[in-house]
Amino acid sequence: MLKKTQLITAAMLFSTTIAVSQMKVRDELPDKYKWDLSPLYATDDVWKEEKARVQQKMKQVASYKGKLTQSASVLLEALNLNSALIKDMVRLSSYASMKSDQDTRVTKYAGMKQELQQLFAEFGALASFMEPELLTLQEDQLNTFIAQEKSLSAYQFYIKDLLRKRAHRGSEEVEKIMAYSSLMSGNAANIFSTFSNAEFPYPDIDLKGERVKLNSANFSLYRASEDRDVRSKVFAAYFGKLNEFQRTFGAQLYGNINAALFATKARNYNSTLERALDDGNIPTAVFHNLVKNVNGNLETFHRYLNLRKRMMGVDTLHYYDLYAPLVDKVDLEYTVEEAVGNILQSLKPLGTPYTDVSKKAFNERWIDMYPNEGKRSGAYSNGSAYDVHPYILMNYNGKYNDMSTLTHELGHTMHSYLTNKKQHFANADYSIFVAEVASTLNEELLNDYMLKQIKDDKVRLAILGNYLEGAKGTLFRQTQFAEFESMIHDKVAKGEALTGEDFDNMYLELTRRYYGHDKNVCIIDDYVKSEWSYIPHFYYNFYVYQYATSFTASTALSEKVLRGTDADRKRYLDFLASGSTKYPVDLLVDAGVDMNTSEPFDLTIAKINKVMAEMESILTKMGK
Repeated sequence: MLKKTQLITAAMLFSTTIAVSQMKVRDELPDKYKWDLSPLYATDDVWKEEKARVQQKMKQVASYKGKLTQSASVLLEALNLNSALIKDMVRLSSYASMKSDQDTRVTKYAGMKQELQQLFAEFGALASFMEPELLTLQEDQLNTFIAQEKSLSAYQFYIKDLLRKRAHRGSEEVEKIMAYSSLMSGNAANIFSTFSNAEFPYPDIDLKGERVKLNSANFSLYRASEDRDVRSKVFAAYFGKLNEFQRTFGAQLYGNINAALFATKARNYNSTLERALDDGNIPTAVFHNLVKNVNGNLETFHRYLNLRKRMMGVDTLHYYDLYAPLVDKVDLEYTVEEAVGNILQSLKPLGTPYTDVSKKAFNERWIDMYPNEGKRSGAYSNGSAYDVHPYILMNYNGKYNDMSTLTHELGHTMHSYLTNKKQHFANADYSIFVAEVASTLNEELLNDYMLKQIKDDKVRLAILGNYLEGAKGTLFRQTQFAEFESMIHDKVAKGEALTGEDFDNMYLELTRRYYGHDKNVCIIDDYVKSEWSYIPHFYYNFYVYQYATSFTASTALSEKVLRGTDADRKRYLDFLASGSTKYPVDLLVDAGVDMNTSEPFDLTIAKINKVMAEMESILTKMGK
């Protein structure tokens, strides 16, 4: 079946949430700060009518069974019908998902999401004959068909990629079973999401005489407190409560790994990693080289941690110190309007057409900006509704990091917008491997712009520190997550049963190695063992490594955008509009960066060290 992945890219680790005490009921927020979903469907009733229409129309797919390779015209008709149905179902899914995210407590929209899961499974079963039939095509026959029907060229990359994966596709009966298996394969992730966002009994703690419910929003807020006692107490309480449900979280994650293993064996792959990367034809060496390179450069990471310890003036750095402000009493707070102004100025190197569309996103209610009670944590961009503009979910909290997250998600939105405008729906999706390039490059442009405006040493330290925080969270932390993911998948593949306690022990040992615990670089307290249990990305199956590879790619490309030629910038914008017309590694080569080499990683490490050198110089000048 021709696939269109619903692209929802989440900002890492719920970093943009806000204290529940500041949350409002959704109706109290001004409309201009809430997304307008009516371009998708005017009402829920219209959504239901459209779902019924699609459900009826999908029955037409069966009429093409046994006929796909008879002629070019029949093949084109079938692929057009298939593509149109998927496009409509993705739009239905986007609406239900975003409605649910507005308030996760509303069961109506959770039910609508489930209806769409069933619809996709039903359609997958109806269309299960398509890929087996397409796999009987030979390349010369495909080329002949394309010569006869020029419009088939829109599907050329998809079909050739399918032929490449011939060994991993089965008979019609096997494909039908795989389609129905989707009804179960996402259960672990759904249970995790529901439990974490709607039902988890977050602890109540006393902070300076105030009773605070330590939900994920408040955890994000208070872990960044300037008060070290508050940070310590918050981490211990939050992770301690997670640990009380260690068995439940362990069973959920173990179930998710088994679902991935089932699909891996059914598709004849050697490993869950190989299967996850094969969608984009990405060599597993790219993943393994990332882990190897990061492990080989942990000294750079430890240099950052020692710099943080110096700036904070503490004798011993603890894990609970890692989200605290690097610089005391620096006003790095921005209203939404100030953030928008800075972001638009920073994006000027990408040209007026790029900034004009960005203004539309801000002015035409593409963005759900503030938190409200029950709203989904974190941030994402959803650009999967092909005929409608992308949408952004935020939980804006007025900090520099929130401004950075906003431009990050805008990068995803622009990537989706430009691709949807340029490409046929069949090629409008793009690999997660390249998805984080546009977002992290936007962050690089914002940092560069802000540094040019600010001469004050303390504020420069804060901005430079923000870049290092991004490097820590994106390159080192996400690679640590990727390595953990690789470890647990490998163990299950060998037939080992993993419990919450096993996950705890593996995560704690790995975290201590990355952060130099035994070298007294950063102390990792025992309760940190529970951190894995609240990270949703482990349910995405080898997703997180792409944050790190994208970070290195965007570092290399940002230099070309900022200091290169007009041709360099055009290559980058062409890349954003390329969709899935080539494999992701090849698209990046066209944009100007080769991920088969160590150059992007080496450039990133060099930039991180250059930033640290400037910060160390400023600190010396300030007598610290």
